[in-house]
Amino acid sequence: MGTALAIAALILSAILFPLGLLLTFFVNLYKRRWSFSFKRLDQQFLSIATSIDASGNVVCKDLFNLILKQKGGVEFGNRKETISSVLGKNKRDGTLTKTGKRVAFILDKIDPNHCLKSIDSLA
Repeated sequence: MGTALAIAALILSAILFPLGLLLTFFVNLYKRRWSFSFKRLDQQFLSIATSIDASGNVVCKDLFNLILKQKGGVEFGNRKETISSVLGKNKRDGTLTKTGKRVAFILDKIDPNHCLKSIDSLA
């Protein structure tokens, strides 16, 4: 049952996500005041990014556990946690691999202290 639901979810998301994003952009751009619309649009895109991040944590669980954390570190794969949160916990605990440190470094350059600030942000 899980396999069938995952396949259906992937197909539906491939069709509906682009339509939803396009509609969100136009609703915010044309139906709202300009100054308000960009702030609201940015907040919606942050919510979208967080959702994708949490989904990626589940989808790439085994990959990330192999390449981003050392043995004994906090495990990836919790559907209620973002990749950034797990990176932050492993950064805090000193259990990131070299690749994990690079990924955390890039995220922290985009948003200072992103990984540490993200710890349990969905909980």
